[in-house]
Amino acid sequence: MAHRRAGCRQWGWVLGLLLAAAAVPVVAAGRGAAKSVDRAAHPNVLFIAVDDLNDWIGVLAGQPGFRTPNIDRLSRRGVLFTRAYCAAPACNPSRASLMTGKRPSTSGVYHNDQPWRPVMKEVVTLPQHFIANGYEVLGGGKIYHDAYNEAESWESYFKRPRDPMPEGRPLNGIPRTAHFDWGPLNVPDAEMSDYKTTTWAIDYLQKSHSRPFFLAVGLFRPHLPWYVPKSYFDRQPLSGIRLPAVDPADLEDVPPAGRRVAKPEGDHRKVVSSGNWERAVQGYQASIIFADQQIGRLLDALDRSPHGKDTILVFWGDHGWHLGQKQHWRKFALWENATRVPLVISAPHYAEHAGLESGRTVSLLDLYSTLIELCSLSPRNGLEGKSLVPLLSDPGAEWDRPVVTTHGRNNHSVRSERWRYIRYEDGSEELYDHDDDPMEWKNLASQAEMTSVKEELKRWLPTTNAPDAPHRGGGDEDG
Repeated sequence: MAHRRAGCRQWGWVLGLLLAAAAVPVVAAGRGAAKSVDRAAHPNVLFIAVDDLNDWIGVLAGQPGFRTPNIDRLSRRGVLFTRAYCAAPACNPSRASLMTGKRPSTSGVYHNDQPWRPVMKEVVTLPQHFIANGYEVLGGGKIYHDAYNEAESWESYFKRPRDPMPEGRPLNGIPRTAHFDWGPLNVPDAEMSDYKTTTWAIDYLQKSHSRPFFLAVGLFRPHLPWYVPKSYFDRQPLSGIRLPAVDPADLEDVPPAGRRVAKPEGDHRKVVSSGNWERAVQGYQASIIFADQQIGRLLDALDRSPHGKDTILVFWGDHGWHLGQKQHWRKFALWENATRVPLVISAPHYAEHAGLESGRTVSLLDLYSTLIELCSLSPRNGLEGKSLVPLLSDPGAEWDRPVVTTHGRNNHSVRSERWRYIRYEDGSEELYDHDDDPMEWKNLASQAEMTSVKEELKRWLPTTNAPDAPHRGGGDEDG
């Protein structure tokens, strides 16, 4: 049963204005006329993004035995969505979709080198909508794809500093590897960009604020290159590294379009032939532990601050990451490893459900609508996600809505609770039964008895696929 909480789920913006006499008067920092905001009806938001983080966190058990104590601690404060997925398996289109509420197939933003604002010039972004509703809106680190951040979405922004770079690159010994590299840095934590971004956010949290705030904190690691202080590598000695579970024959039943995505003769061959697989896993895990440490610092600061009891926490990763599964590395694919993301929402008015899990299939696209409802903002038409508030009220509520993930024009995955269906632009298909095959090792798409399953999943595919937005550069290969 859905819980009805005053000032969180059922109170709309109009009611907030009717209560203006009890509200705190604020001015939106040069963005328009003064607004009155009822602080009870409009909680703060701490919006935490982590780049390239797959399901290798303790509570999702994507890599058995690997621990992330602070992310796990965060998950116990809210509802953990165990089947959360990105709208696109690349930084720019995933973040653009989340921040605008528009699918890649609607906007035409499919890749990292496609600026999102020219093709969505009229769209009101999520932070802009908070500004319009009287919030103080700040961001720091990586929230949008770095190359396409925009000043109009923020009242103040802390630009991600440069990270220190080691001498003697590449550290992994792979020639011409660019930033596909990993190894320890002999620097203190405080020299790292994520540490500095976190310190900036901590300083803000320690202060009192006249307006409710939307504070976005974007952590860069575990994005490539996996350079973090040596102490984090020491916590993951090579002798204890476990490689991900793989099937050497995994690509044999994958259509040519899927094998082109996997590129087994590319990164995977380089990693294996150079003896780097364990070292790569070590670098990725060390980078996750470093990010986990920053999240612990944020949580401690929030609990010490005046805002701990009236702040919504949203924790998300922009897409997953392969480390050799299907002989593929990086994201840029429509399989589970590239599309599954961590997602936790902790809302004060649903504190009784802290520590629960929801196994419903949900999308990062849903966050815009969710925060509108949780924070009693004025409604917005044209959003393509669905509010997750019913699942905060009842994590097991009915939810017959699979997630669509898009990679490039007219390449889509449909993920229901049991099935993953992939259709490529050339019409070739993959189908995996997660009840029997959670590793997606057996493609069932060619089996006649699966026709009805495929037809049911196909009806969720986008009916239109917008033309590619202009490619203008500024988006590095990995985003």
